[in-house]
Amino acid sequence: MRHPATPDLPHDPQAPRGDWTTLQRLLPYLWHYKWRVLAALVFMVTAKLANVGVPLLLKHLIDAMTPTPSQPLLVVPVALLLVYGVLRLSVSAFTELRELVFAKATQGAARQIALETFQHLHSLSLRFHLERQTGGMTRDIERGVRGIESLISYALYSIVPTLIEVVLVLSILGWTFDMWFALITLAALAIYIFFTVYVTEWRTQFRRQANEFDSAAHTKAVDSLLNYETVKYFNNEGFEAQRYDRSLDQLRRARLKAQTSLSLLNTGQQLIIAMALIAMLWRATQGVVEGRMTLGDLVMVNAFMIQLYIPLNFLGVIYREIKQSLTDLDRMFHLLEKEREIDDISGAPDLVCSASPTVRFENVHFAYEADRPILQGLSLEIPAGKTVAVVGSSGAGKSTLARLMYRFYDVPAGVATNGRITIDGQDIRHITQSSLRRAIGIVPQDTVLFNDTVAYNIAYGRPGATQTEIEAAAQQARIHDFIASTPKGYQTMVGERGLKLSGGEKQRVAIARTLLKDPPILIFDEATSALDSANERAIQAELQSVAHNKTTLVIAHRLSTVVEAHEILVLSAGQVLERGTHAQLLNLQGHYAQMWAMQQSTAAE
Repeated sequence: MRHPATPDLPHDPQAPRGDWTTLQRLLPYLWHYKWRVLAALVFMVTAKLANVGVPLLLKHLIDAMTPTPSQPLLVVPVALLLVYGVLRLSVSAFTELRELVFAKATQGAARQIALETFQHLHSLSLRFHLERQTGGMTRDIERGVRGIESLISYALYSIVPTLIEVVLVLSILGWTFDMWFALITLAALAIYIFFTVYVTEWRTQFRRQANEFDSAAHTKAVDSLLNYETVKYFNNEGFEAQRYDRSLDQLRRARLKAQTSLSLLNTGQQLIIAMALIAMLWRATQGVVEGRMTLGDLVMVNAFMIQLYIPLNFLGVIYREIKQSLTDLDRMFHLLEKEREIDDISGAPDLVCSASPTVRFENVHFAYEADRPILQGLSLEIPAGKTVAVVGSSGAGKSTLARLMYRFYDVPAGVATNGRITIDGQDIRHITQSSLRRAIGIVPQDTVLFNDTVAYNIAYGRPGATQTEIEAAAQQARIHDFIASTPKGYQTMVGERGLKLSGGEKQRVAIARTLLKDPPILIFDEATSALDSANERAIQAELQSVAHNKTTLVIAHRLSTVVEAHEILVLSAGQVLERGTHAQLLNLQGHYAQMWAMQQSTAAE
């Protein structure tokens, strides 16, 4: 467990790892389908053998059709034609079999890595998610998944088959004719590959810049659309458009540089290929003239070169895409490998607690940033089945209590104060986060809903709940009548972050969701702050009834909502300033009494 002052930043600069390291990281996911990998390799080699056999057969076909003094009459070589057709068909058949067999491995690896990344992001700390850039991060995941498919497709379906074919063609040319054919081919390939790799490496900077500007533009667009209302409130549509357009202009410039350098690469590649073809055909035609080679040999050499250089035409594109896929995959692996700020200790047990557990904060010190303390030696107890309320000014540390109970952050271990939070005597740092969060239900101050139906959002408190249970929770939260009055009832869509509902309606959905969960520990963080007075009193009575015999922490600003609490704590600068019941605190004539008098006079006005 790390100290809160050492956060796991969402998009901190990462030194790109080597391509081989990224490949080694990917291979275990593919090797899970090892039999499919091996079968695909067999089909790939078979397809290339058939492909190399086509020019060889074409040579024999041409030679068979060439008249000689001893055989002036031509006879159609039916057998050769049939074999030629079979070879052509075999190339396509084995290629398709290779892709069919390996498709499950490709999609399976992509699915597994995407799922692990998604799960890992959910396991990262609240600090990470407060500092992340959602648009850029989702873009990284999207490109990473696509990069897996592109990498496997280009490497297995283009690079490896071409290498196999190069070896076969060089062997045939060197064995059948003189070594000059093999040397010319080899030299051209070496120059071609060197030129392609060198220029592509130079071009990678432009592609990387384009991706960065693409992510930046996407981040700005997503952020602006998510904050649609704020943009409208301040009449800043033009300002947002200008910000987005600046990113698009940077993206345009980077893509233009990438396209210009691509044209240079393609021109150089075609020049190398053309020179190699001229040299090969010059030597072949000389051989025919001198009688060392037949017309069939000339046709075979030409066919070999065409077969060999057609895939090489795309080597620049393929190499660039592989490099880009490795870069995209590397960014996703960096997300997957990001260290968790809050993690379960090895062998941590599940929380074991009673139906009404006791919660204690013991001398808790905490700071989000090392130089800005929030809680300073805070101690409090929420007795089993009792309700404790915490009040105080903004920034006093009230909501921090809920975040610490949920282990969104950990109380620093190993400091001199030795502070801790316990549930039924168990230090929550030593139990699993999953079991801890199962035992707690919260109605947060800021309610955010999923862009789904009302029923889905209420049932999120306990997935699998029946419609009857969902409606019972909605009735307790005093929102059933409103839902029933809508045309689609519980199938009404709530919109992005629940924006189709009013603040009070969203809060009542959140209350229903927590009531449906029915945990032994409840946290109400300004649970009725968005409600009108009549609904607040009605729901407050329901919440008190639900909280009966449950261990409950109430975080409140309006003191009228906590008068029935068994104990009220007044926080100031991270410390308990006053504590007692509502009547006791009024009798103290201290800070609480002043707050009460101020709120009562404001309500009277």
